[in-house]
Amino acid sequence: MQNMRVGMGYDVHRLTEGRDLILGGVRIPWEKGLLGHSDADVLLHAVMDALLGAAALGDIGQHFPDSDPAYEGISSLRLLGKVDELLKENGYEIVNIDATIIAQKPKMAPHIPSMRENMAHELGISVSRINVKATTEEGLGFTGRSEGISAQAVCLLQSLQTEE
Repeated sequence: MQNMRVGMGYDVHRLTEGRDLILGGVRIPWEKGLLGHSDADVLLHAVMDALLGAAALGDIGQHFPDSDPAYEGISSLRLLGKVDELLKENGYEIVNIDATIIAQKPKMAPHIPSMRENMAHELGISVSRINVKATTEEGLGFTGRSEGISAQAVCLLQSLQTEE
């Protein structure tokens, strides 16, 4: 019997000047970007943690440590591809991903279709298996004050192996 596994991921990065804002592999024109060792794509980081968690394979810090110069400035889409390879090596298939970007601004809606397409392409799955939405926090907290952006993701994996 095949089993299903649920994973949950969360990430947050501080907004700063002098960096590109990249979410879901999409460069979003805005006055600030996210601070981080890689491209600081909070959406993809949350998705990767959800996928790794569902497969009981740790987290992105374990696989792509920020102390490793090989990952400095790297596209998180490339890292997502590596996570997909790990899932396949361990006998998992993605059923679906549901993610939320939490940001006061800029508006995310115009960019969400491209984010979904980027993820689907990198993971080799149908875009219909990926949902991305965005919300504000009505001016409350660090995201509401535009100090940072966070993202949450959940996923469902199907094991292609039988468990003992």
